[in-house]
Amino acid sequence: MSRTTILAMGVAVATILAGFSASAQTKQQPTDRQPSNQQSTSQKQTPGSAPSAISKSDQRFVTEAIQTDLAEVEIGKLAQQKSDNPDAKQFGQMLEQDHSQHLQQAKQLAQQIGVTPPSEPKPEQKAIYDKLSKLSGPSFDKQFAAAMVKAHKEDIVKFQKVAKEKPPVGEFASQTVPILQKHLQTAEALATTRQSKK
Repeated sequence: MSRTTILAMGVAVATILAGFSASAQTKQQPTDRQPSNQQSTSQKQTPGSAPSAISKSDQRFVTEAIQTDLAEVEIGKLAQQKSDNPDAKQFGQMLEQDHSQHLQQAKQLAQQIGVTPPSEPKPEQKAIYDKLSKLSGPSFDKQFAAAMVKAHKEDIVKFQKVAKEKPPVGEFASQTVPILQKHLQTAEALATTRQSKK
């Protein structure tokens, strides 16, 4: 066998071995990356699993809080239109401003815990609005004050109960209680004034 032939065979063998080596490395690369992909998938699932930690009752509470905000913003606007009493008008403005601000906070919380914010109040809240919208002057003031006293007493009980829960829902409820108490006191004062003028 000539020297040239031996060299040619050596080059061929080296080429084949190099091909095997490259093929082996190519097959190993997906395996090497697999743990990284699993870790990435795990990290992506973590935020998605956060809403499941929120109880159904807390999710329902946030939904109802948004519905109440929507209702009282509109009732507050209505008071400014329908009442002739400066105190009632001022209370209506307070309701509109406070519940508009609270609505934004409630929507942010809903997004945080994976709840789709409702776009309108409850049917019974709509019914209260419809009833008040047909009144004006002293008749409106009387029904408006009574409705707000009743609604805020009920809300305070609900929010105080949820305030004992863990953040973020418990913290949200706890921060809301003083606002509701202020509204209740204003509504009661308005109702008392109405009765004293009889």
